[in-house]
Amino acid sequence: MNILIIDTYYQGYLNSFYNKHYTKKLSFEKQRRLLLDQFFGTGDSYSYYLKKIGHKADELIVNDYKLQSKWANENGYSFNQNNLWSKLQMLPFFHKFIGRPDWIQKIASAQIKKYKPDVVYMQDLSILNPDTLKEIKKYIKLLIGQIACPLPSVNNLIQFDLILTSFPHYVNKFTKMGIKSEYFKIGFDERVFKKIEKQKKKYNVTFVGGISPSHKKGLRLLNYVASKIKIDVWGYGKEFLLPTSNLYKYHHGEAWSLDMYRLLAQSKITINRHIDAAENYANNMRLYEATGMGTMLLTDKKDNLGDLFKTGIEVVEYSGPQDLVKKVKHYLKNENERTRIARRGQLRTLKDHTYYVRMKELIKIIQKHVK
Repeated sequence: MNILIIDTYYQGYLNSFYNKHYTKKLSFEKQRRLLLDQFFGTGDSYSYYLKKIGHKADELIVNDYKLQSKWANENGYSFNQNNLWSKLQMLPFFHKFIGRPDWIQKIASAQIKKYKPDVVYMQDLSILNPDTLKEIKKYIKLLIGQIACPLPSVNNLIQFDLILTSFPHYVNKFTKMGIKSEYFKIGFDERVFKKIEKQKKKYNVTFVGGISPSHKKGLRLLNYVASKIKIDVWGYGKEFLLPTSNLYKYHHGEAWSLDMYRLLAQSKITINRHIDAAENYANNMRLYEATGMGTMLLTDKKDNLGDLFKTGIEVVEYSGPQDLVKKVKHYLKNENERTRIARRGQLRTLKDHTYYVRMKELIKIIQKHVK
């Protein structure tokens, strides 16, 4: 089976990447390889492990203008870019009304026709406009979306043949809308160990993650924690914090891709909190990234957490701000207990939550739905 994964990266990360790496003289393939080798998001985990289990697969980062324009130039495709209009179309919420940029639609469509996949697997359900989705469905057998964030426009959702989600509660939502949907968990890519040597535990307690209007409950939680104990924080969204707050004082700026994994490995304890849209369900990547890197994960209590990890044995859950602070203090004092939990959590992730395991699960799902 030939599967083409279409993904998008945060613009903040792309800016950081291109500030660090000179890519002007690189071909599309070499530039893409360099980008994917940073292990941002899911990187090329899907395509790599799909190929491992005998399928043809590839990954495209379709909102990376520098990368995509290079592909277009190398393959003889021309396109127009209205800079101001395109920037508006990339802003949160605006795209629901004015669509995504035309250059994204044209280049991605051309790539799909050239790659000739059986399945297009989209990690961002809103990046291609409804008309583009309708067009590409003429050339493929199955259009799949994966989502674990607030929902995009219904006009986008109804174009998908199947939507996979790590939010158990979203499956019913999509089913009620008449869209086929299945539960599909995120995972961890153990190849990151080859990129990061063994780290010393430099930080007592960390939080590595974004701060945005989608994390209102999480922001209140982190502000409370920072008022009681020192917590080292990295991620985007520092501008949303009050400059007079402890959380602002403890915030060290952005940390992307391999830098993020390195910080997790250097943490004795790392705190996880879910986006508001997750409701009562544990699902996010930090569950697997933190445990995979061998830090003790302290995560918010969710109904299904016990289905993923043994709570109190492989990870520790907290029920609120006061409970979180209490448990941080306890596990900082009890090193042997903390390190045992961290090690058991890592073993569980490496056994049950790797992308090698996930891609085997994914193929079984696809085979049920492909025409």
